[in-house]
Amino acid sequence: MQIRVIENRKKYYALSCVVIGLGILFMVINMMRGQGAFSQDIQFKGGSLIQVDMKQNFSNDLKDELQGIAKEVTGQSNISITSSGKTGVMITMPQTAAELRTKLFDTIKEKYSLEDTDLLENNDISASISKDIKTGAIKAVAVGMILILIYISFRFKDYRFGASAVVALLHDVLVMFTVYAIFRIPLNSSFIAAILTIVGYSINDTIIVFDRIRENKVKKGIKDQDAASIELVDDSVNQTIGRSISTSFTTIVMVVLLFVIGTEAVKEFAFPLIIGILSGTYSSIFVASPLWFDLTHRAKKQKNTKGQAPKKKLKNA
Repeated sequence: MQIRVIENRKKYYALSCVVIGLGILFMVINMMRGQGAFSQDIQFKGGSLIQVDMKQNFSNDLKDELQGIAKEVTGQSNISITSSGKTGVMITMPQTAAELRTKLFDTIKEKYSLEDTDLLENNDISASISKDIKTGAIKAVAVGMILILIYISFRFKDYRFGASAVVALLHDVLVMFTVYAIFRIPLNSSFIAAILTIVGYSINDTIIVFDRIRENKVKKGIKDQDAASIELVDDSVNQTIGRSISTSFTTIVMVVLLFVIGTEAVKEFAFPLIIGILSGTYSSIFVASPLWFDLTHRAKKQKNTKGQAPKKKLKNA
């Protein structure tokens, strides 16, 4: 069955716009509720951190108990309890005085019969550090996009390939933001890792499709750089789509296993990664290639228009 990518490209563009628009809508709703566009971990917004070895496996019951104790002792309402290793627990909260953090650990120690050595970490993370992390994340993604644009444009000797690939990558990043906004997944170092992982995965898939387009242009004897036909793009996509789906499926199987059996911190990384892999596969097939077609077709049209001699105005008799 031949998939008509170019013929239906406006539907694919519309689907992408709806998903990204939904993310923007949720960001606005979150801000109107006073929760901020995204949920931010302590690494991004600063605060206090306590890490304790509980000498028992992490469970929802333990999480609820610690949540109640932490709220009662510190008076803070925005407290996050996550697992750290097999028996470790990480308690993050807004900036809290050292005396209250010590009192919190003492309360936990007494209730669960722990030792002083079971307090693994008790620190404040300043807003300046969190600001550096956010700035570094933005720079990493921006520099990566620029280098990818330069590399693909140079490799394929056509800037339109590079521009299409970067727009497709931006599409994947925005879809990831949508997932984080809707499901209120905390922005942290795992978010940076997930974004960069998806960018690397998606661009690899896109290059495979672009390579096939270039090969088919040679086979069909198309020497004009500004030539792009519906048949060329559709044939190239259909010849590579099986490989793209197979690669994505095998990758997703492993990530799903991580999500099912992993700790809460691993799940926070695995879930958006699953969405990102699906988005990256989709954008490589249904966004990047159609964009290249539109850019190339428009350039050809403009070239033909400029090549036409201007019509002479008729003089009045």
